[in-house]
Amino acid sequence: MADPISVDALMQQARNETDLDDFGDPWFLEPLNALVDSLNREGELSEMGYFIQTGNISKYLGERLRMVQLFKDHPEIADEEVRVRAEIVGLPRTGSTMLHRLLACSGELTSTFSWELLNPLPFPGETGDGPSPRIEAAEQMTQIYLATMPEIAAIHPIDPVGYEEDVLLLDRSFISTGYATMLKVPSYDAFLLDFDQTPAYRELKDWLKILQWQAPSRRGKAWLLKSPHHLTALPALFAVFPDVKVVMTHRTPVQTVPSYASMAAALTRPNTDNLVPGVIGPFWVKRFRRSLGEVVALREKHPTRFIDARYQDVQRDPVGEAKRVYAALDLPFGPGEEAAMRSWLEENARDRHPAHHYTAEEFGLTPEALEAEFAFYIDAFLKN
Repeated sequence: MADPISVDALMQQARNETDLDDFGDPWFLEPLNALVDSLNREGELSEMGYFIQTGNISKYLGERLRMVQLFKDHPEIADEEVRVRAEIVGLPRTGSTMLHRLLACSGELTSTFSWELLNPLPFPGETGDGPSPRIEAAEQMTQIYLATMPEIAAIHPIDPVGYEEDVLLLDRSFISTGYATMLKVPSYDAFLLDFDQTPAYRELKDWLKILQWQAPSRRGKAWLLKSPHHLTALPALFAVFPDVKVVMTHRTPVQTVPSYASMAAALTRPNTDNLVPGVIGPFWVKRFRRSLGEVVALREKHPTRFIDARYQDVQRDPVGEAKRVYAALDLPFGPGEEAAMRSWLEENARDRHPAHHYTAEEFGLTPEALEAEFAFYIDAFLKN
C-alpha cells in the first residue's frame, strides 16, 4: 500500500526540481487539497495510477512556479491582449471536437494545440528555431497513451500537432471535470460543483497570454476555445472573457451519456484497482443533469450569447454548419476556409478510425431512463 499523497511533499518536490519557491496566489491550495483528499480516501489508486497522479500534480506545481517566474522575468507578457471570440461547449460526445477543428480553419482565429497544452512553457534551452522539442515529446506521449488505452483511438481523435481542449490548462489550477473523468474522486467533484471557478479562468487567461507571447503570429487573432468542462463554469467564463460567445453543441443524452461513460471507464481503468462500470453512468447522469439545468437557466439571462449547433446537422453538412456558425460569429467565410475544412474532413474521415463499441446497460443505464432524466433538455433543444 503506497503512502497517502501529501500536498506538502509534492510542493517541496516542485521547489527542489525548479529551484523556485513562489507559487503565486495560494487560492489553488483549496481545490488541490480537495483533490488529494479525495484521491487518498476514495481513489483506490493502482500502482500505475499513484505514479501517474503524483507525477502530474508535481509537474503542474512545477509549472506553476515557472509560470510565476516567467511573468517576473518578462513583465511584457501581462500586456498581451487576449480576445476570446468563442467557446464551444456542450455535453461530451456531441460533435464539439469536429466543430472545433472546422471552425479553427478561420484565418482570423487561433486555438490551442495538443503539444503546447501538454507542455505550455518552453523547455530549458529551447530556442524557438525549428520544430519545438515539445512536439516530439507530445508525439511520444501520444504513443504511450494509445498503448496504455488503445480503445481511446475509437472514442476521441488524438493528434499531437492538432487542436485540443484548453481544459488541460485548467488542470494546472486543479479545477477540471477531467479529474472525475479519469479518477474515482466523487467528493472532489462535489466540491467543484459549488466552488467559484473564476480564479482558474483568470489563470486560463494568463496561460493564453503566455502561449500568445511565445507565438507573436497569434497577435491580432481571436482565440477559439473548446471543452465540455466550460458547461460547468459559464459564469466564471463570462466574468473573465466578457465578450465571449458560446457555441453550444447538442445531441440526445440517450446516446452521449453511455458513450461518455465508456470513455470515462477507459480513462479510469489504468488509475484504479477497482473499476465498477455500473456506477459510472449514474454518476454522469446526475452531473450532466445539474450542469444542463444551470445552463438552461443562464441562457434565459443571456440569450444573445449562445449559438446552437446540433450534432445531426454537423454530421450531415459539416462545412455548411461551420459556415452558419461563422456568420453568427461575424467571421468571413471564403475559399480558403472551405478548402481547409474539406481537407481536414478528408484526412479525418470517420471510417479511418476504429469503431467505438459499448452499451448503455454495462454502465448502469437504460435508454428509457435517460430519455426521462433529460426530457427537459431534449424538448428544449432537440425537438422540432
